Amino acid sequence: MMNRNFNRGKKFMFFFPVAVLIAAVLGYVVMFLWNWILPEVAHAGRLNYWQALGLLVLCRILFGNFNKGGHGGGFRERVRGMRAKWDSMNEEERAKFKEEYKRRCGGWGHHRNKE
Repeated sequence: MMNRNFNRGKKFMFFFPVAVLIAAVLGYVVMFLWNWILPEVAHAGRLNYWQALGLLVLCRILFGNFNKGGHGGGFRERVRGMRAKWDSMNEEERAKFKEEYKRRCGGWGHHRNKE
């Protein structure tokens, strides 16, 4: 049976090449998509690989924040928190929440008949 207890050095030796490979592939994907779409559509210049990789890092810094799980924890943690909040509500609070949700978000993706 395989030993599942890796030490930190072994984890790093596995993670680092995988991370470099993923970054290299993403850089080429960004470069390909940019050079395929934007020069014709937006009259933007073409990118080389290093510019595409820099753009990818810049977007990650500006929008991704390099935090594990994104802003304020991962998606699953937010869902669990919302589920716990819903479970702790009584029927009156749930009805009030549903009405407020319909008022704010009920029209998204639906065409209402305005009479």
